[in-house]
Amino acid sequence: MLRSSLNPVLSARDVPYPSSLTFNAGVVRHAGRYLMVFRNDHGHTGDGNFTGTNIGLATSLDGLAWTVEPQPILAEQAVRAEFQRLLGHRYAPDFVRRIYDPRLTVIEDRLYMCFAIDTAHGICGGVATTEDFHHFRWLSVSAPDNRNMVLFPRRIGGNFVRLERPMPVYMRDKAEDFPIWCAESPDLVYWGRNRPVLDVGEVPFANSKIGPAAPPIETPRGWLVTIHAVKRDPRHRLKGWEPKGWFKTYYAGLMLLDLHDPSRVIGLMREPLLSPETPYELDGFRGSVIFPCGLILEPSGEVKMYYGAADTVVALATAHVDDLLARCRPLDAT
Repeated sequence: MLRSSLNPVLSARDVPYPSSLTFNAGVVRHAGRYLMVFRNDHGHTGDGNFTGTNIGLATSLDGLAWTVEPQPILAEQAVRAEFQRLLGHRYAPDFVRRIYDPRLTVIEDRLYMCFAIDTAHGICGGVATTEDFHHFRWLSVSAPDNRNMVLFPRRIGGNFVRLERPMPVYMRDKAEDFPIWCAESPDLVYWGRNRPVLDVGEVPFANSKIGPAAPPIETPRGWLVTIHAVKRDPRHRLKGWEPKGWFKTYYAGLMLLDLHDPSRVIGLMREPLLSPETPYELDGFRGSVIFPCGLILEPSGEVKMYYGAADTVVALATAHVDDLLARCRPLDAT
């Protein structure tokens, strides 16, 4: 992939309200413009902590130059209040600790956002819909521990489908050996038919965990899906200002799923799609991190991949869809 000469395309200095880190942003093209919802960590205290996290909105006419809205569109206070309104008898006032890592998908001309929620019981994944990014209708929240949820942009076999990364620890050989799963729903509220898609051991450049990255794009050959793949080396401390030290390299990977059965992998890149190389990818809050979060297929065949770099900024890389498809080989290929 070719990195944009404008990278990073969004950073904390572009945000007109308190901001320390802007990254892991969902991006779609909708109603004649590009929309980006991004994670905004603010109030860095110098010891690895932040006073809060919210979600911001930026818009663009070309997908390159972005204008950030004057205020965040969503913060944990609003989510906490909504949980209290809907299910106050089961949720303590401080049940929601943080909302972050949004992903955007357009389905049947409606905007949907997946997100992660830190709660008193663990990390949950949520799905909401909005028409204006000011009012959200909450559709579902998973049981702990689950995250990195992304929706397919259309129904498959009559159902909505999502990829996700459950985080089981009991009876696992390794504490972080997390794979990718998928689930289906008739209405985006009730989810089931959960089944595994791809395991860590099938990705040559991962030894810790893998997970969905950006929402899939549809091609005649299959669903093109970016993944994040993590390689951990406790002997090698990486750059960054994570006070506990940082030892995980995050790569962008690529897989191809069957159009009719998205739990079936029909192609996989054996090497990273993108590896940390540039200063803005190698150094930041957590260095050596590339995390794809938005994938757009243009009419020309160009694919825009937006990604979080070093857990600090948003960057952009491009490629032609035919080149990406050619790099996905069958799992049983030698």
